[in-house]
Amino acid sequence: MALLTAPAVAALLLLFWSAAYGGDAQDQGVPPPYQDASKDVEVRVRDLLARMTLAEKVGQMTQIERIVASPQALRDYYIGSLLSGGGSVPRKQATAAEWVTMVSDFQKACLSTRLGIPMIYGIDAVHGHNNVYGATIFPHNVGLGATRDPNLVKRIGAATALEVRATGIQYAFAPCIAVCRDPRWGRCYESYSEDHRIVQAMTELIPGLQGDVPQNFTSGMPFAAGKDKVAACAKHFVGDGGTQNGINENNTIIDQQGLMSIHMPAYLDALRKGVSTVMISYSSWNGLKMHANHDLITGFLKGRLNFQGFTISDWEGIDRITSPPGANYSYSVQASILAGIDMIMVPNNYQNFITILTGHVNSGLIPMSRIDDAVTRILRVKFTMGLFENPMPDPSLADQLGKQEHRDLAREAVRKSLVLLKNGKPGDAPLLPLPKKAARILVAGSHADNLGYQCGGWTIEWQGDTGRTTVGTTVLDAVKAAVDPSTEVVFAESPDAEFVRSGGFSYAIVAVGEHPYTETKGDSMNLTIPDPGPSTVQTVCAAVRCVTVLISGRPVVIQPFLGAMDAVVAAWLPGTEGQGVTDVLFGDYGFTGKLPRTWFRSVDQLPMNYGDAHYDPLFPLGFGLTTQGKMYQN
Repeated sequence: MALLTAPAVAALLLLFWSAAYGGDAQDQGVPPPYQDASKDVEVRVRDLLARMTLAEKVGQMTQIERIVASPQALRDYYIGSLLSGGGSVPRKQATAAEWVTMVSDFQKACLSTRLGIPMIYGIDAVHGHNNVYGATIFPHNVGLGATRDPNLVKRIGAATALEVRATGIQYAFAPCIAVCRDPRWGRCYESYSEDHRIVQAMTELIPGLQGDVPQNFTSGMPFAAGKDKVAACAKHFVGDGGTQNGINENNTIIDQQGLMSIHMPAYLDALRKGVSTVMISYSSWNGLKMHANHDLITGFLKGRLNFQGFTISDWEGIDRITSPPGANYSYSVQASILAGIDMIMVPNNYQNFITILTGHVNSGLIPMSRIDDAVTRILRVKFTMGLFENPMPDPSLADQLGKQEHRDLAREAVRKSLVLLKNGKPGDAPLLPLPKKAARILVAGSHADNLGYQCGGWTIEWQGDTGRTTVGTTVLDAVKAAVDPSTEVVFAESPDAEFVRSGGFSYAIVAVGEHPYTETKGDSMNLTIPDPGPSTVQTVCAAVRCVTVLISGRPVVIQPFLGAMDAVVAAWLPGTEGQGVTDVLFGDYGFTGKLPRTWFRSVDQLPMNYGDAHYDPLFPLGFGLTTQGKMYQN
């Protein structure tokens, strides 16, 4: 379908306004104040809000999944927002142009309503535009925390914004500013660190995504700087990383001082940087579901911290206020809206949500003032980011998806994220950096030639996947590209002892680790590397000098076979640019990464964080051996 040009959109808006409000103003050529870009945002918000019916207001508060969306539904229910959940795409391996067409068709439907309010489309772009085939996949947050480089993270935000906009989408559910206090949590890789100060520094992703706020900016106001930027989302408010035993969506048991000193500080940084939205956590604080916590959402976030953007629920987050989820949906709607949640990620049964919310307002259970507050905040974000002036995707940005400059940036991020835990057995010379010229080398392990494993969860599919799931470079690809042409590279995923002993290998690179996971499916009480990872390490390293590259979203159990390995590199979940690994293994760049989390000896020690009385780690927070690289690394 042909895309509407900016003049065509303006004409369309004027046409629909004229139809709604009659011909006098049309004859005078005067649009209503909310359509006048020269007017102050607050003036435009008030003007538009005053024109809206209850149905139009409730529609703005409703976010629905693209799978259940249709142009007719968007028009009939005045839907304010759509999203793609993990793996929700127009088709497998859809191009940027296909995404743009889909978003454009949805947007045209929204613009054709009586007031022509554009929708905002959200997506989990949490390590690059990770749902989209061919996008640059950056290291997950735990790896970025290891870089200790906020400027790098800001540049990643800017690149991600361009790739998201390349598909016509204007809203990223990022960054996750959880402070993961227990690596058994399945979302720990989405956290930059166990140390809130590192997490605070990495909120630089927000100005990367949204642009830099102007001088004299009022903390708490939403900000987004134009067509090449997106609205950001600080998540998950608050305490998501502190749940008991690291159980996802569970209960964070901590006093107010602990909550404020560990889990809250990064939100203050996010608000100072103009974050447009805040997503509420599935978790509870001392037994009270965050989705129903009026004191923290309305009293603290909106009141004390002066947050003026909009709050959004998590996926079916209000359903989970009750146990079992959805047991009393009418109560869930009431409790969440009264707690201060402005937009509900329904995401599927939106008719039921709209009916119930409308009924609660008409019966007086939810006051109109609460609805007006929610819609004011949603409209404020839409006006601030220029959505009324530029509602349609810009097809000229299509070439930003997977752009080489972005891949180069991701490669830089990978090499800065690598943490060298061991380099040489006692009494031996260091193994790293490896020589590029050698007669014959072995590359082994389940993760050496598996791009899906290398990227982890939240990649193409919600839970991630195995194999060559998108465009990128595996560790094996990168080794072959890095070594001297005379070096023979032999790959054996799980070689037997005799093969290794008799192979005449100069050294081996073994890449093993966790299989992809997301959210609850990643919760682990044992934190062991899946078989045959440990046996591959022991088989290979018993026969030849080896470096083990650990591909994992968190520290895992390695003490039982640490002695067998000559060198160990924590590579986290590096993403699509495997050459960042070999840049450092072969010494073009030095190792500089520092542990963003404590590496435990045994899971029996958990939870264990820096500063705890029982702190006795295998490797402490901040640990990382260094090597000298041949090239300058800024």
